[in-house]
Amino acid sequence: MTPTPHDALFKSTFGQPEHAAAALRQALPAALAARIDFASLALQPGSFIDDALAASHSDLLFTARLERASLFVYVLFEHQSTTHPLMAFRLLTYMVRIWQGYLERHPRATLLPAILPVVLHHSEGGWSAAVSFQDLLEVPPETRTLMAEYVPQFRFVLDDISQETDEALRARAMTALGRLVLWCFRHARDPEDLVERLSAWRDVVQEVRRAPDGGAALVRVWRYILSIADPREPDKLLPRLLVAAGPDAEEEIVTIADYLREEGRLAGEREGRLAGEREGRLEGQRSTLLKQLRLRFGELPQPIEARIRAADAVQIEGWTERVLTAPTLDDALAER
Repeated sequence: MTPTPHDALFKSTFGQPEHAAAALRQALPAALAARIDFASLALQPGSFIDDALAASHSDLLFTARLERASLFVYVLFEHQSTTHPLMAFRLLTYMVRIWQGYLERHPRATLLPAILPVVLHHSEGGWSAAVSFQDLLEVPPETRTLMAEYVPQFRFVLDDISQETDEALRARAMTALGRLVLWCFRHARDPEDLVERLSAWRDVVQEVRRAPDGGAALVRVWRYILSIADPREPDKLLPRLLVAAGPDAEEEIVTIADYLREEGRLAGEREGRLAGEREGRLEGQRSTLLKQLRLRFGELPQPIEARIRAADAVQIEGWTERVLTAPTLDDALAER
């Protein structure tokens, strides 16, 4: 599946342990974060998200040392307009997949590494669902305590940036790129508003630029902004983005806009070529059906021929299946 702009920027940024470690220290309870050796944080391959949710969710899996033990840190990024009400259950299924993969690699293991689930979320209204699995269980309150030992119990760490102010995001103890990317996600639903606010973040942009590989990181940010606006028409937002980002970003942004224009042109050409091929195949199927009908029922009335010439692929397929067995022309062309 082609990654979304959100997925691409999330993974290219927080797939780097340097940026992920700073974001996790910010999200986790301080006492727990103090016990994790973030210098050992390492990205693991693979994704555990269901295909149906891939367009609105991204995930990253890390390993780290937790005191003397090994730990998995699973980060799920939810970039959609609403909260997923069964997120805790989704996380449980993903965690089981992670453990299954671990046991396949370590078939003699008798203990499982802990998995720390973290959800990064932004939506228009903010998080509104349960963060603990047991809250999803339909159990009378007076019975829940009695059942507690016999049902799965866990909470996930929630970092909801939906209602964070720009000042709060700017003040986070994270890398400059991490703060800038979270800020972009926070305002992604309104790209024009994002660009209007960008000039106030120009100092953070410059901080990103001064970091190792900062120029390449900013290229990904500019592409994200132009892509969420309308990747096929980057010129709509381009002049304002150039002003907001400052002169140092001009070459980067213009290059991306040129690339997106060319990408959009090629995509349009591909779509046009595919549409032409589809129409050509359909026209051939129409002609074949007309020949079959003439052989079976003789010369066709002009309205019948016009109807077939205007029919879509589904209609042509249905009529073609019946042409050899239908007793009359009306039966062959009946709508079913």
